[in-house]
Amino acid sequence: MNDETNYLSQEKFDELTAELEHLKTVRRREIAEQLEYARSLGDLSENAEYEEARNLQAATEDRIRNIEGELSRARIIEHSKGNAVSLGSFVTIQKQGEKEEHTYEIVGSAEANMQEHKISHLSPLGAALMGKKKSDIFAFNTPKGAQKYKIVTIK
Repeated sequence: MNDETNYLSQEKFDELTAELEHLKTVRRREIAEQLEYARSLGDLSENAEYEEARNLQAATEDRIRNIEGELSRARIIEHSKGNAVSLGSFVTIQKQGEKEEHTYEIVGSAEANMQEHKISHLSPLGAALMGKKKSDIFAFNTPKGAQKYKIVTIK
């Protein structure tokens, strides 16, 4: 198991806690009922319903262990009001030579999602942003080479 700190927003922490509770109570009970029904059908060696329920049970228990591990290493991101980029910051950046701006939220790796404009503090862009201040110009490497950006705002 990984002993690294798992940075999570309060929302993600609450979401994982609710999922864990659902899996431990509702889902386990549903699977137990499926297993009981499948056992009642007779010969377990050639019972597809029983095999399916056992696989579902194994997957559910694996998910429970994963969530428990994530939560045990969780550290809630405090939204800082500082003037430097940190976990929880919303940063608007502008590529040098372009007018278009992009805003990202800096999150822990478990929450990174480019469709939601959430980038990990460990990603190349996220790592390059950490500790920078408004108006700073910074560069980071991409497959297309080094890219230079300016920090427009930090919230």
